[in-house]
Amino acid sequence: MSEKAATGDVKAAIIVCDACPVRCRIRLDTAGACDRYANLGGVLVRVDPLVVAERVAGRDGAMVPFLAKDGAADGDWDGALVTDESRFVTGIGAGTTYPDYKPAPFIVASQHEGVDMVTVVTEGIFSYCGAKLKIDTDRHLGAETATVRCQGEPVGHVTTSEYGSQMLALGGVRHLTGGGKREGQVTCETMLALCNKEAVTLAIDGGSEVVVQAGKPPVVDGTAEERMRVGCGSATIGMFAPTWFGHVDEVVVVDDHITGVLSEHEAGKHLGIQPTGINIAGRKSTPGRYFRVAEPGSGWGGTTIDDPLAILGPFDNRKARPGLSMLMVSTTGEDAIYYVLDEALRPQPAAMPEALAATVALIRENCEPALCSVLFMAGAGGSLRAGVTRNPVRLTRSVKDSLVYVSCGGAPVFIWPGGGITLMVDVMRMPERSFGYVPTPALVAPIEFTMRLDDYRALGGHMDRVVGWQQVDESGERRAIGWGEANPWPFAQSAFLRRGK
Repeated sequence: MSEKAATGDVKAAIIVCDACPVRCRIRLDTAGACDRYANLGGVLVRVDPLVVAERVAGRDGAMVPFLAKDGAADGDWDGALVTDESRFVTGIGAGTTYPDYKPAPFIVASQHEGVDMVTVVTEGIFSYCGAKLKIDTDRHLGAETATVRCQGEPVGHVTTSEYGSQMLALGGVRHLTGGGKREGQVTCETMLALCNKEAVTLAIDGGSEVVVQAGKPPVVDGTAEERMRVGCGSATIGMFAPTWFGHVDEVVVVDDHITGVLSEHEAGKHLGIQPTGINIAGRKSTPGRYFRVAEPGSGWGGTTIDDPLAILGPFDNRKARPGLSMLMVSTTGEDAIYYVLDEALRPQPAAMPEALAATVALIRENCEPALCSVLFMAGAGGSLRAGVTRNPVRLTRSVKDSLVYVSCGGAPVFIWPGGGITLMVDVMRMPERSFGYVPTPALVAPIEFTMRLDDYRALGGHMDRVVGWQQVDESGERRAIGWGEANPWPFAQSAFLRRGK
């Protein structure tokens, strides 16, 4: 893997890195294009330390004291499995063996409750990968399928909105490698930043500019969102109708999806609220529920309107009366106005009664904080699986049969049904700086496969490469981190606990 001058001088050495298809020629004491591998003294080394997570509190980042089987520190590993249930080696900093005609960088033996276990650890190079973004906001960010851009380059699109959230799909192999060179580079940079929990500014064609950062409120067109909707207009009526009863004659909850009207709604009828003669614009769905009262936008309830009276027609004088009171409120409670009908049955703004103001505050209280969620999604292909077993399809089947627990940096993943190993993971549950890249371009993410040792043997695993913790200790630089308490312990999730020892 190295080329040297005819003199054999190590200072003249150039190492050809085979960790990804780029195959950088790395000169002495310099790093490759990905900054993950370097030529240190003529030896190819992984720059970042291997990350080991431990469940023992109070270490404050100190190195994990790897123990021999008998508990003596720094003892030689005698081939026996180490009895230690508080440490888990992650794929972060493990390096990669792409293409995986070679076994994974670390195949580590351990024990859990007396059962022999093994964890296969690597950093996967994912060309087929993307980021799914859930942005909690009532604002309209852009039309479905509209292109999402970063630095002017297309990096994804708007997908179907969900309850109180706008969804974006970023990345994918077509943006990474199917477009222009700069498009691929910017797409890779965007996903890398988002997956490493950094802020990114995205612009949506025909829509908004939004600053997105995992675990932080979205900033839409320069304004930070505070809360997501409590529900659609109809659901809001259903939840809070009893709190309005006796305090107001009519309530309209303005919503881009379903605008709710209390007097017509089943919840209002159940309470005996009388018809008010209200006339709502839009398409009536069922009693008290209206679609498309306005176009999507950044105004009341995710519509384009700033004046809620714009969705009202004249009141029916056969049912309405002067002095009739009406509350118009948005699905987040951020916008609310109290009206009283005058002699001409026209709504006039009035001071909101204290009891009614308390119901608006209750809506706001029930709205959860607006956040951005970033889920990394990728397919673990055949080459990566070959680093785990000589027969990759057996790994796929074992994952689907719940014999193998898959994690990313120790965080639990969702495995999609169907063929292959297509996974999705919440980046907020992963350690800091879990992701890297290679300039093909593609993202690099940690992945771990944990299973019983006998199951690993049965699926054709690289048994000759199984090592104990002492050999991990001697393998190079390591960094210890605390275990994320929200994450299940991988050993405890393995199938042997369900099928018995």
